[in-house]
Amino acid sequence: MAEPVTEEYTYIVVGGGIAGVTCAEHLYILHPEAQTLVLTASPLIKAVTNVLPLTKTLDTFEVEEHDPNTLQSKCPSVSVIRDFVAHLDVEKQLVHTSTGRCFSYQKLCVCTGATPKLLAERGPHVVWLRDTESAQQFQAQIKDARRIMIVGNGGIATEMVYEVTGVEVIWAMKDKHMTAHFIDPGAAEFMQPELLKEKDEGPTVSKRRKYTVEHSSQLSGTSLVGGSLGPDWHSGLKLKGKTERKIIMEKEVEVKRIFEPMEVTQLQEMVTYLNSEEGEWPVYVELTNGKIYGCDFIVSAIGVTPNVSAVTSGNKFALGEDGGLLIDEKMRTSEKNIFAAGDVCSPGWQIAPHWFQMRLWTQARQMGSYAAKCMWSSQAGEEIYMDFCFELFSHATKFFGHKVILLGLFNGQGLDGKYEILLRYTRGMEYIKCVMVEGRMQGAVLIGETDLEETFENLILNQMDLSEYGEDLLNPDIDIEDYFD
Repeated sequence: MAEPVTEEYTYIVVGGGIAGVTCAEHLYILHPEAQTLVLTASPLIKAVTNVLPLTKTLDTFEVEEHDPNTLQSKCPSVSVIRDFVAHLDVEKQLVHTSTGRCFSYQKLCVCTGATPKLLAERGPHVVWLRDTESAQQFQAQIKDARRIMIVGNGGIATEMVYEVTGVEVIWAMKDKHMTAHFIDPGAAEFMQPELLKEKDEGPTVSKRRKYTVEHSSQLSGTSLVGGSLGPDWHSGLKLKGKTERKIIMEKEVEVKRIFEPMEVTQLQEMVTYLNSEEGEWPVYVELTNGKIYGCDFIVSAIGVTPNVSAVTSGNKFALGEDGGLLIDEKMRTSEKNIFAAGDVCSPGWQIAPHWFQMRLWTQARQMGSYAAKCMWSSQAGEEIYMDFCFELFSHATKFFGHKVILLGLFNGQGLDGKYEILLRYTRGMEYIKCVMVEGRMQGAVLIGETDLEETFENLILNQMDLSEYGEDLLNPDIDIEDYFD
């Protein structure tokens, strides 16, 4: 059998998600004459649009799904090919794909994202949300659902509980309060009234171009490899069941066992909400608190793990404690001329006091952009400095209809409980929390239209001693925005 013809590229980016597409776009800006290839397992790629800068480190943006041709038309020297990596030969700098093609590179960036942690092997009654295909499957299943169980407490689980209507939701979480990955118990209490409301079912107008996925494609072997959902994944989806909305929270629990209907006939005395008036449920879940719930299906939203398998086979990449590709301050992995960005990597440098990795869309975009600069500078022999975004953790999102800004060590990460909290709380309007150590701000949570993100970003970065202001720092009668800017 003849060896495949090697197709040559200056840069190859593996992954068509937010990190990968951002990396390719910035490589084109920095080095437009170079040939760049994006290898993606998904039929659609992710594009960041409508970027609105809020502060030096913080932007809001939307993520849209585009046909690969849109990237190629915007960046003529960038090619997009839908294929899987079968083997990465780091010695010869070759990428072999599942369809038998071979590509050479001078610099390669791994942006393969992360894969969902699974409660159980995928079956008809256990689903997860990771990419467009899984979101469409969820939409198809929920229309006939009376009761579902959502397991997990991160961003996707939180948004799903808020967005679904006309269905009873059992929300199972291992934490003491909802959305603990992002907010504290006080903020959870602030948001809880919104969670329990029945959402307005008015039509959602979207001016975006929509792309669809053909399910017959021979490459759709697994939906675990698609690019992650963007921050407004639920836009345009009809997430309505066939009964009335009701939320039941089961806190400090995990899933112990998943039963088929025939397996629970002997467990009647243990069961909570076992059967409905319409008969038995398709699946039953036993929680670690001893309760058993019957439901139409289970949504697994218990987090992700770095998707390194596409490149590690036969190679000796150094990995971080969480299993991601270990990278240095120039986004380089331990293998020559190979970089990584987004959910697949783990920082191996001495990180700044107020920054940490959290596998979010915001950081995927930041890392993709910076990785492109690092690849170009390595190729061109130019010196660059670490991007300022790595000085301060910052993230903008929405939970339960509220604008949410997270800055620095917003939950006291790494402070071992040795901090004080300043709090301003107006029910239904705003929730402002400052994490303080010896009079200096270390982090902040801003919920609502506070317009304080730029001021607080400066106070965290500058480490100004605010001791003399005490609790007046958050006095609503004092315009601290003008005072400190």
